[in-house]
Amino acid sequence: MERIPDTLAGVMTPAAAVDLDVMEANLSRMAAYTSAHGLALRPHTKTHKSPEIGAEQIRHGAVGLTVATLHEAHVMAEATNDLLIAHPPVGAPKLERLLKLPADLRVTVALDSAIALDGLSEAAARAGRTFGVLVEADVGMRRVGIPDPERLAELAAETTRRPGVKWRGIMFYPGHIRQHVSEQDSAIGEVNRILQEHLDALRRHGLEPEIVSAGSTPAAFASHRMEGVNEIRPGTYVYNDRTTQAVGACEWKDCAYSVVATVVSTAVPGQAVVDAGSKALSREELRGPDARGFGALLDRPEVVVSGLSEEHGILDLSGTDWRPRVGDRVRIVPNHVCVSVNLHPRIYGVRGESVERCWSVVARGWT
Repeated sequence: MERIPDTLAGVMTPAAAVDLDVMEANLSRMAAYTSAHGLALRPHTKTHKSPEIGAEQIRHGAVGLTVATLHEAHVMAEATNDLLIAHPPVGAPKLERLLKLPADLRVTVALDSAIALDGLSEAAARAGRTFGVLVEADVGMRRVGIPDPERLAELAAETTRRPGVKWRGIMFYPGHIRQHVSEQDSAIGEVNRILQEHLDALRRHGLEPEIVSAGSTPAAFASHRMEGVNEIRPGTYVYNDRTTQAVGACEWKDCAYSVVATVVSTAVPGQAVVDAGSKALSREELRGPDARGFGALLDRPEVVVSGLSEEHGILDLSGTDWRPRVGDRVRIVPNHVCVSVNLHPRIYGVRGESVERCWSVVARGWT
């Protein structure tokens, strides 16, 4: 078994680290918000992909967890007895994997088509299982979900007549809301208008949803303004990242996750090169007219990662009088934490420079 170092100085870089105090504050903040507004919290685990952190979310009052992949579902079954699979399991191999989940686990599946419903119903009925169903609505994201309220209501009604499934309600993902939180009013209002059309269509069919589930960290703290929503599925909030801070959904001090890297070259004037490249940070760009770089230093956010290759990250030193030396260590907050986490086999939980915990990113990958 690998020995856990006592301090970050003993960790081989690049490595992923989480400030435990900041993570705890993030968990508590979201728990307090949902409790204050009577919302069930079902965090999306795609951000951390670790059952230990899923269990922390349950301890902070989450009613269950959300997953995207069946691999995540099997891993998170260790942390909760109530899962939402927010990605329809289409095709025999995925349905077979679904049926291998523990029989005593409460599983709800999101879908938006009769084909996905047919497959789920038939597989569940053959196995003597029953899975909950949330029919997904499109409220502006234009990725998945049914945009037409009448079609959504018809699929929900059909679900109530099928064996092996139980209609529980609807879900939606307002991931298209990427404005700064101070500028989200119009977008939130439009989502609410579309949502009410879907709920009205359900009522015309005599259907009242048990669950109306929303998602997305950038709009999470406006969820109570979406009438009828009684559950939310934020993911990024547990760690936060540069994008979340840029849209005002958190402050820089709320970024718990960073990639620890070592300066390996200062040969080119005006820059420093670290050993964390696209395979540690990911190559996602920051959105917005003034956005630049692929990450920024945790303690010097004016220093951005201006370029990436697979194993190299270039720090732009033009905006600082700080001049690192070869061998110095830095901590980089990536633009998108979820993708970065998926690149690392383990996370070091730290307080200051001390390493207190280490957990595996068990649900990384796609299987």
